[in-house]
Amino acid sequence: MNVFRYFLGAFLAVLLIYTAIVVLNHGANLLPVFFGDMARMGWAGQFNLDFAGFLLLSGIWTVWRNGFTPAAWGLGILALFFGMLFLTIYLLFLISRERGDLKRILLGPARAS
Repeated sequence: MNVFRYFLGAFLAVLLIYTAIVVLNHGANLLPVFFGDMARMGWAGQFNLDFAGFLLLSGIWTVWRNGFTPAAWGLGILALFFGMLFLTIYLLFLISRERGDLKRILLGPARAS
């Protein structure tokens, strides 16, 4: 579990730095670029569509794991729009709260019991 935590922490740091540089150089105008690439039907669009599937899966898992409560929907929306930025922080939080119990981390406390 320590290797996984180190990976999440390192990836979060790299992602934050990279994102800051991109925003400084290009602004925070992501959505037109993201969907524009898809509309052009090229490899960048294919990658973005594939990535959108992972974002949706992350959001659905987050909502399901937390029992479809209003708070779960809020977390799911964060997962959908913030991707790995959200997921690294959320998984580090869950690892700490669930004391590394992978079953509780993945399924949630109610399903893991």
